[in-house]
Amino acid sequence: MTAHPRVRGDVAVLVPAAGMGVRLGPGAPKALRLLRGEPLLVHAVRRVAAAPSVGCIVVAAPSDAVDDVTALLGPLVASPVTTAPIVASETCGAAEPKLEASSESPLLPGSPLLLVVAGGASRQTSVAAALAAVPAEFGIVLVHDAARALTPPELVETVADAVRGGHGAVIPVLPVVDTIKEVDNSGIVVGTVDRSVLRAVQTPQGFRRDVLTSAHAAAVDEHTDDAGMAEKIGVPVHTVPGSEAAMKITRPFDLAIAELLF
Repeated sequence: MTAHPRVRGDVAVLVPAAGMGVRLGPGAPKALRLLRGEPLLVHAVRRVAAAPSVGCIVVAAPSDAVDDVTALLGPLVASPVTTAPIVASETCGAAEPKLEASSESPLLPGSPLLLVVAGGASRQTSVAAALAAVPAEFGIVLVHDAARALTPPELVETVADAVRGGHGAVIPVLPVVDTIKEVDNSGIVVGTVDRSVLRAVQTPQGFRRDVLTSAHAAAVDEHTDDAGMAEKIGVPVHTVPGSEAAMKITRPFDLAIAELLF
């Protein structure tokens, strides 16, 4: 693949982080669960911000924790974190988390602009709220799950580079290693799926800004995957190799694995 110039400032990353994540059990919103003493969101943002071409990060936080999340993320960047004056039309309730700012030093000078907005009742509304806050100069937009807290900066660059190279929508994927069975409503196997054509999808998912904007504008039902929205409007979705480190932390078992990988 041809390499394309990487300039700090041409990529914005949206991080929807307002969901409760019930599969992780009761407590704080999923993105604010602790991994080695820091919230998953902090780990995710730190790694995204370390990608050289990322110039802006917009976090969609729980509506009642915007100020706390703003303070929490401040030490990760050299410039002040801004609370963007955008509120999603539907906000989700969340228990008030007790948060402490990261003790780590800021990133290098020139680290990305960091904005925090109020998220919505669904991932889709949170992404829409974050997208609306992205400054006009950013033509490449990535959407990244805070639950993929250990995603390496190199994967962010790979996805951004593929969009920069002309693809309207890009997703990182891994081969499916398990045998997949199709079953009916009674639990009876009706067929075995050819796993050679299947891929497990990760984030960050990358888009030309106009593609992501059009996909959200055209959506008539809820989606949990922005690439699926791009598919619905006829945009080809390009794949790049994913990373085992970009696992999604959604269950206590996943959190235990992440502790070992950290």
